[in-house]
Amino acid sequence: MVRPKEMPAALPSIEVDVVVAGARPRKGWLCCRIGANIEFNIEHLESYCFAEWHPTVYDALLVAAAIEFADRTRRRPALMWRRNITLRIPVHDPAHWNQKSVSNALHDALSVLTGDRWEIGFYERSCPLDAPRQWHFTLPSGTSAVIPFSDGLDSRAVAGLMTRELGDRLIRVRLGSKSYDQGDATQRQPFTSVPYKVREGEQKFAESSARSRGFKFALISGLAAFLAKAGHVIVPESGQGALGPALVTVGQAYEDYRSHPLFTERMEKFLFTLLGHRVRFDFPRLWNTKAETLREFVNECTDGPSWSNTWSCWQQNRQVSVDGRKRHCGICAACMLRRMSVHAAGLSEPAETYVWENLGAPTFPSGAAATFGAKKVTGKLREYAIAGALHLDHLAGLRSSPSNARMLSVSAFQLSRSLSLPEAEVRAKLHRMLTQHEHEWKNFIHSLGQSSFVANWALATL
Repeated sequence: MVRPKEMPAALPSIEVDVVVAGARPRKGWLCCRIGANIEFNIEHLESYCFAEWHPTVYDALLVAAAIEFADRTRRRPALMWRRNITLRIPVHDPAHWNQKSVSNALHDALSVLTGDRWEIGFYERSCPLDAPRQWHFTLPSGTSAVIPFSDGLDSRAVAGLMTRELGDRLIRVRLGSKSYDQGDATQRQPFTSVPYKVREGEQKFAESSARSRGFKFALISGLAAFLAKAGHVIVPESGQGALGPALVTVGQAYEDYRSHPLFTERMEKFLFTLLGHRVRFDFPRLWNTKAETLREFVNECTDGPSWSNTWSCWQQNRQVSVDGRKRHCGICAACMLRRMSVHAAGLSEPAETYVWENLGAPTFPSGAAATFGAKKVTGKLREYAIAGALHLDHLAGLRSSPSNARMLSVSAFQLSRSLSLPEAEVRAKLHRMLTQHEHEWKNFIHSLGQSSFVANWALATL
């Protein structure tokens, strides 16, 4: 259907002016002030400033922060996904940032990632940023790849598997705000933490979909590859995490491409136009399930037992604490995938790992820890649980449903283009991964028993 030309103007809109301390924003624009709404941690920033100072690297980090600020400020309407977002950002070299090749690549990546209409303009900083002091880091010669590293299970497992293959030629890039730098000042490590924090402004943060996080993490990884002179970024997600959110959408939501080759292909182009450095985003576990990745890590890596210390849950601490101790909720999509994968890998975890200790319970409330408290078992948590279960259930049913044939065909075509692989090969690998996921999900549901509340939700969709 062709939409009327006036439709874009009817989209929810927000205009954000990013300004340095002491400067005034444009009238009627939401102010995002550097130093207040975007705060750089100088010590963490220094871990990105070895060898030589690159103002463009700082500007790129500022752009990522500003995009996150704008993305989170305006809520998406219930029946409409896209928004109009306009940004003005001060940089050291606006002519370069406004160059058509750079600007087009940036807008293309953001459009595919978020589904929003972006208009980003750059203007010259009123005063150049003083270069942070530079530290001498011990980087191995011949660094070939970087890997974004968090406390997640895929992150830990794939970092272990790739370290076995690449050794010191692989550098880890921390994606959290907490610094994991160890040792004295003469043995500091690069890329120890995201070097900035974003805080809400005059308008409270209202949007939780956080699609722009994909840009943030891909950009930070790409900048690390540029600084380390590495040609590859290892994307640790397995097939369900990278492809599943784009294959199975919820309601009016736009496809989630945060860890998808369709998006990373565009980030490769943006990074090259911005930095003149070619980096390839590689997906070594794209055609495997999380369980297959976990099993291989446990069986083949010396640090395999560390998988149990990883964190998967999306929920905030205050929502998932039992007797003052933080737990995984056990029922969000990420937790459900983790539990299914642990089961499929032939491993186990203590019931106390999760708030919902027993997924085999006949009712949702009765599955939670006895001391969790009935008042904490909210309707919102139940909705999260239903969404988590049905996401995995729908993903398991994709391959066998004729109604999904065209969508899977389009996905295979897109992946073949993004990965530069023959379409027939992509079809076969996608089919195998989905078949394996279906097998793992059905076995997991069977293990919970016929009276399980999770099993009843899944069976209701058959």
